[in-house]
Amino acid sequence: MEHTPAGKTGIRLPPIIFGTSAFGNLYSALSDETLTAIVRECLTHIPKPVVFDSAGKYGAGLALEKLGEILGKLKVPAEDILISNKLGWLRTPLTGPEPLFEKGVWIGINHDARQSISFNGIVECMEQGNALLGGTYKPQMLSVHDPDEYLAAAGNDNEFDKRFRNILDAYKALSVLKSEGKAKAIGVGAKNWLTIRMIADKVDLDWVMFANSMTIYRHPKDLLDFMERLKEKGTAIINSAVFHAGFLTGGEYFDYVRIKPDSVENRAKFQWRDRFFSLCKKHGVVPANACVQFALTPPGVISVSLNTSIPDRIKKNVESVECEIPGDFWKEMVENNLIDRDYPYL
Repeated sequence: MEHTPAGKTGIRLPPIIFGTSAFGNLYSALSDETLTAIVRECLTHIPKPVVFDSAGKYGAGLALEKLGEILGKLKVPAEDILISNKLGWLRTPLTGPEPLFEKGVWIGINHDARQSISFNGIVECMEQGNALLGGTYKPQMLSVHDPDEYLAAAGNDNEFDKRFRNILDAYKALSVLKSEGKAKAIGVGAKNWLTIRMIADKVDLDWVMFANSMTIYRHPKDLLDFMERLKEKGTAIINSAVFHAGFLTGGEYFDYVRIKPDSVENRAKFQWRDRFFSLCKKHGVVPANACVQFALTPPGVISVSLNTSIPDRIKKNVESVECEIPGDFWKEMVENNLIDRDYPYL
């Protein structure tokens, strides 16, 4: 497994990076033993540096706190890891029985969080994130977290324009932090790739992370054209949420919403998955491996970000970026219209 340079930043990324939302008690509270086992498995199966992707939003900072604590307990040298911290949420006191910033998502956490996207707000988020990590480990990759959701919350065009200016001010702060040596690379991650394009038109980004966007199930030509332009500019691309929140590997959630085959649109998703599973079985292909390998096919994609709450899954995730998929499988996927016939990268 080889690391690939992320533009001109001096950072080199492996083909797999590890998400840490589970460290923030996403949907369930994992034990310290389980979290430690996850980190240990990551360090075991990936050449250094190992990359962890985290955020102040994950458990109102709990994920950052646990990651720093466990790395310290394992005495991991700082140079053996890279941390990406997505900024935009600040830990605040918990004033009620449960956090208000995302109800029913983060289990058993003792803090709340508030959004803070502005020049000063992003600096404050970075400083708080560093403190939560414990001081020994500092993020080298910084970004604004979910700017698409921030813009989508605008009530009218004027508020949308104001929020977009806030995002641009946040990136001015990130540029200053990079010039001061407090970060090596700045980027953006979002579920709506059109928001990434809006920001990339205004900001010189080192990397971008697409979520739920360029997958074996969904790969629109406009997005592929944009990815080509990013590659030409030297912007590194990370692909994430390539299973559509687990649906493509058999889960009940599609893009983080539980679905049933109770509408024309939803039935089409289930039918696609049934046909996909059938072809995987025919060719002896693990569905997750097909999803990951497809996600790596566009030029410019240097890594996929995968998340798990199960330590034993780490090795399988690593295998998914190293395996080979039979050409006949891809051919039949196209012939059965499960992959767009004009998809150019297979």
